[in-house]
Amino acid sequence: MRRARSLLASLLPGLVSAAGVTVYVILLMSVESQAGVVALLAAGVLAVLAAARFGAVARVARAFAEQENYLNLMVILAVLAVTGFFYEDHFVLLMVTTVIVYVIACLGLNLQFGYSGVLNFAGAAFFGIGCYTAAVLTMNTPVPHLVVLLAGGVMAAVIGSLLILPVLRTRSHYSAVVTIAFSLLFKIFLEVNDTLGGPQGLRVAGMNVLGWEFNDDIEIGEDFEAAFYVSYAVVGLILLVLAFALVRRLERSWIGLNMDAVRLDETAAACFGLSIVRWKITAFTLGNFLIGVAGAFYAMMIGFIAPTNFTFGDSLILVSIVLLGGMGNPWGLVVATVILIIVPEKLQAIQEYRFLLFAALVILILLFRPAGLLPRQLRTYLPGWQPR
Repeated sequence: MRRARSLLASLLPGLVSAAGVTVYVILLMSVESQAGVVALLAAGVLAVLAAARFGAVARVARAFAEQENYLNLMVILAVLAVTGFFYEDHFVLLMVTTVIVYVIACLGLNLQFGYSGVLNFAGAAFFGIGCYTAAVLTMNTPVPHLVVLLAGGVMAAVIGSLLILPVLRTRSHYSAVVTIAFSLLFKIFLEVNDTLGGPQGLRVAGMNVLGWEFNDDIEIGEDFEAAFYVSYAVVGLILLVLAFALVRRLERSWIGLNMDAVRLDETAAACFGLSIVRWKITAFTLGNFLIGVAGAFYAMMIGFIAPTNFTFGDSLILVSIVLLGGMGNPWGLVVATVILIIVPEKLQAIQEYRFLLFAALVILILLFRPAGLLPRQLRTYLPGWQPR
């Protein structure tokens, strides 16, 4: 009894915060007027500042650290609750699924930026590789669509393994320039390649798993009908859970430890016998695989892709999410993605200026909070050990 009471006490801050955020997101999605959206956003900012001032944020962070498995389940249930509440609203469900896709892609970037220190400003290009792989396979081959998802990730990883060669021969901002050049060349390649649709783009078949057509609305009996995006949201959530678990397992394993050593000091890591090349290639390949899987899933969801979807500006959005959330912290990506994807969609007045706002946000974060909104916690090497 005492143990159950202690568990509930440690879970309570996380449960309350998850429930509060779920209700807040539902309210934000439901409001249509611009004044109402601004008021809700202002109220949310004030609530977070007040929680930080009185120590509630620290208690929530401690609850997630101590009881992560229970609260992970709570977050999954919260996403399902939002999806169920808006089961008929195509626009809201599309935004929810888009957030899920972007989090998966940014988990891949997080492996590169946050764990091993490999700079990659071509995230949208690898996302596009997954998209075009899905387009070609779904429209021209009978390959099962679950295999298409893996093929998108594999193709992005293979092409990324070729790009890593010049990246390894350069350092710091020079390696970033290599990835920027690749991002620009990829868009040009798509525009001049008629086989891949040229500037007009390609149509992508909707997802089909064991005869389940994802592009058909869900009908149960004669009275219940849900938007087809519910199917994509549920499968996307499953992919996110798998990607999140993979990244967390890597972070806490000896692989993550070696990546951390390479990121912090390459010279010291090499002196202790670590292969700098091996761990950079590992991070770059695994990261691009996750980005490619996200791209393949996104292409089948929206049904059409074009070169304009994969510009360098789109890569900056992914980088902004990683920087804003906190490099190396997967939970920070979730918060940052919600802010950068949903807020501009709800505030239509700033839609035309979103790239300007993203750039300004990156500058402000680098100047005043370089560790991001949710900085990565200090790695612990012994169970139960806490820094003094």
